[in-house]
Amino acid sequence: MPPPTAGSAPPRHPLAVLGGDVTVRVADGRLLPYANLDVAATAPCAVVAADAVTRMLPTYASVHRGAGALSQRCTLAYERARASVARFVGCRPGDQVVFTRNSTDALNLLAHAVPAGTTVLTFVGEHHANLLPWRRAVRLPLPRTPDEAVAAVDEALRRHGPALVAVTATSNVTGEVWPVAGIAQVAHRYGARVVVDAAQLAAHGPVRMAALGADYVVLSGHKLYAPFGAGVLAGRADWLDAAEPYLRGGGASAHVAVDGTVRWTGGPARHEAGTPNLAGAVALAAVCDTLTTTGWAEVTRHERWLLDRLDAGLAGVHRLALFGAGHPRTGIISFTVPGLESAEVARRLADEFGIGVRDGLFCAHPLTRHLLAAAAPAAAAPATAVRASIGAGTTAEHVDRLVAAVAQIAGR
Repeated sequence: MPPPTAGSAPPRHPLAVLGGDVTVRVADGRLLPYANLDVAATAPCAVVAADAVTRMLPTYASVHRGAGALSQRCTLAYERARASVARFVGCRPGDQVVFTRNSTDALNLLAHAVPAGTTVLTFVGEHHANLLPWRRAVRLPLPRTPDEAVAAVDEALRRHGPALVAVTATSNVTGEVWPVAGIAQVAHRYGARVVVDAAQLAAHGPVRMAALGADYVVLSGHKLYAPFGAGVLAGRADWLDAAEPYLRGGGASAHVAVDGTVRWTGGPARHEAGTPNLAGAVALAAVCDTLTTTGWAEVTRHERWLLDRLDAGLAGVHRLALFGAGHPRTGIISFTVPGLESAEVARRLADEFGIGVRDGLFCAHPLTRHLLAAAAPAAAAPATAVRASIGAGTTAEHVDRLVAAVAQIAGR
């Protein structure tokens, strides 16, 4: 497919976001519209999320433990938000939705609830959130192809007992989409469970538990245009109900005796002690409801148009090393500029062109270092990379400005 022409306009994303009118001053004194190409780290706030929080704030009150009218209204809003998220991820009867702070928090909660003696299989290329929490983990080597990933899980499950397979849906370094459904099919054949890290997928495509074959999914509001500090763990209830509370305190306790004996609650409240993040839940639900209603076709068309434009532009930059190009993926691409450290490239993009990107190892050190080493001889491999990511609010001008800026920096 040829890249979109310079004069054409991208399809409209169904989510309007705040921040499109923000300007920044660059080194030569000009004011430029800010080009936010770090969406994979933290997405801009959706208008529907901000509006939902604004409507809720005048009646903000306690959740679950107040008899007053406002408390009852807020409790209803919180539980309706839980139901919206359940619809968004396709929860099945008996599944639970637990609100957390983010995906890292959600995966640590699940790690806390995994029964003793359960082996966790994960790939060494995972984001640290899905690499570090597990107490009894087997880290599989980086696969070269989707089929190799499925085969590696199959081989590992032959050697291990009760297992949980923890896998990303989409790489936060390359944007590549992982063969989650195939991995889940193999895992279930051995009686293993599957948790899917959908933090990067949720803003770019449907997260449906049945289609993914997931027993659990996690996601983050700040990557889903609802940056109010809410995340989600959704999935099977039995491990969660059997585990000790993740947090101990009010709301998680059904009865506390003088001698210290405690009877804990069941359901999501068991792991949501303390005053819940009502604003975060309401904001996240507003985005989930909008995407559930509008569907994903417009999101896909918008992203595919911009990603094709970005790929075509960066492919024309001499000697640039691209990670992820040519593979089915969401709106992420990482790269290096020969002879320049990524921090210098990112600084120049910000200071001279008003562009925000991410540089570093992206909380996925083994994967990023592997990609860097594969792109250059060990002695010449840069220590870190640059990542550009797109989403709602990204325009053709942002993409074209990045391509021109990278070409100019590389040409120096």
